[in-house]
Amino acid sequence: MNKHNKHLDRAKQLRSNQTDAEQKLWHQLRAHRFLGLKFKRQKPIGPYIVDFVCIEKRLVIEVDGGQHAERKAEDDARSAWIVDQGYSVLRFWNNEVLGDIDAVLRCIHQHVFEPRPTPPTPFPAGGSSVAKD
Repeated sequence: MNKHNKHLDRAKQLRSNQTDAEQKLWHQLRAHRFLGLKFKRQKPIGPYIVDFVCIEKRLVIEVDGGQHAERKAEDDARSAWIVDQGYSVLRFWNNEVLGDIDAVLRCIHQHVFEPRPTPPTPFPAGGSSVAKD
């Protein structure tokens, strides 16, 4: 099996094994439910598989569990690469999505309608972040 097929197989596996937080957010984003935008989940972008992407708005949304606190350097490099491809990256912790989905959706809504360029800062204290080129 070639590298491309392995990547697609891994994305398919991730779609069928979503976390509770990913499932909760996907319920809000799927089928053009959010702002009429088309989101895809567990979508390959280059060497990475992103949790959610809206191609039209060039927006990637990542939902991170506790293991990401230990992988900050890797996640920073990943976000930087995605931003270099012309995407914005929004990151949310699982507990943010599970605890206050409305706040997460407001943040996404604000980003879509009021994008502000900021340097990549994937893990702020107590909040979500925006990285935009």
